[in-house]
Amino acid sequence: MKTYIVGVGMTRFEKPETRDWQYWDMVREAGSNALADAGISYTDVEQVPVGYCFQASTAGQRAAYELGLTGVPVYNVNNNCATGASALMLARQFVEGGISDCVLALGFEKMKKGALGSGADGGDFATSPVARHYGIMAARHGFEMSPPTAQIFGDAAREHMERYGTTEAQLAAVGAKNHRHSAHNPYAQFQDVYSVDEILAAKAVHRPLTRLQCSPTSDGAAAAVVVSERFAERNGLGDRAVEIVAQSMATDTEESFASGSCIDVVGQPMSREAARQVYERSGLGIEDVDVVELHDCFSVNELLTYEALGMCGEGESGGLVESGATTYGGRWVVNPSGGLISKGHPLGATGIAQVAELVWQLRGQAAARQVPGARVGLAHNIGLGGAAVVTLLRAGA
Repeated sequence: MKTYIVGVGMTRFEKPETRDWQYWDMVREAGSNALADAGISYTDVEQVPVGYCFQASTAGQRAAYELGLTGVPVYNVNNNCATGASALMLARQFVEGGISDCVLALGFEKMKKGALGSGADGGDFATSPVARHYGIMAARHGFEMSPPTAQIFGDAAREHMERYGTTEAQLAAVGAKNHRHSAHNPYAQFQDVYSVDEILAAKAVHRPLTRLQCSPTSDGAAAAVVVSERFAERNGLGDRAVEIVAQSMATDTEESFASGSCIDVVGQPMSREAARQVYERSGLGIEDVDVVELHDCFSVNELLTYEALGMCGEGESGGLVESGATTYGGRWVVNPSGGLISKGHPLGATGIAQVAELVWQLRGQAAARQVPGARVGLAHNIGLGGAAVVTLLRAGA
């Protein structure tokens, strides 16, 4: 059964403690906007998967209750940084499987200032679900005092530089591009533009990564209304419907750990596998895609994802971004929202916010950041531990 997104909404992503609000306030804003965008009521919603990482069990119910008290099932989803896309995937599966005709996917996060710890739970390494991943890093690169997520991705960047000749300027070009894109996004946490030289000169977090190449902690929420074809037709929603053509989640395989490489352990193999499945199921390839929202938690992960999605060959991603192929006027526009680096990264909301941006792009509603003629969009959301979700969207019902 075909599935469609007919409504999206989000809050502005903001630095933690910028506003005096609670997570349920965020969800009320984002969820109400998504329902209004779809032109439906919360009473039409049959199921509600809610993604978040930092709140207590059943926080999803507390948040969803701001939209209505209808007694519908609410599911709490936590999949590290891939949480938002995981909630959306549940929504799609409910509809595609014929269980429900209208499902609301929600994602939110109210975070603390400062860098993340060993995982979304902030626990110690001995009990962390990503201890195996960090063990691979430590065996090859040692363990330093910089934030652990920055270390593992920074070490992946070092390996890419050593193996393929990728340069610090190419890594910085990712940050420059995404900060430039976010200048036109009213939902973005940052809207400042920086040159490659300014990004290289910024404070180092874990070399070669500087602060302007790292996603910040953020507060925010996002929502998407997923419906069946019959629901869209019955309610006259064809003019706002964007089809979920294919979607897949992959988790870590033997390849993730066997090489002892941080490039593999931060998720490139599972991203590659999720993309392969989506292309196979849809009959479309990366050559058919116009606009991409991918998980640039650090600049190096954007480069690794270019390769995983098939946008270039192995080791060629530095040259790809440097060539201008992934910005306006190039082959694809990647992260027109500003990406995680500049739009912000409230973990539970990120994956749904990526899809919200693509829906606006495919409807032609992205204003100054509109990708001309965009018809097919791809979202990529990844979390260590691990999960990679790839979603392929197409304009029109």
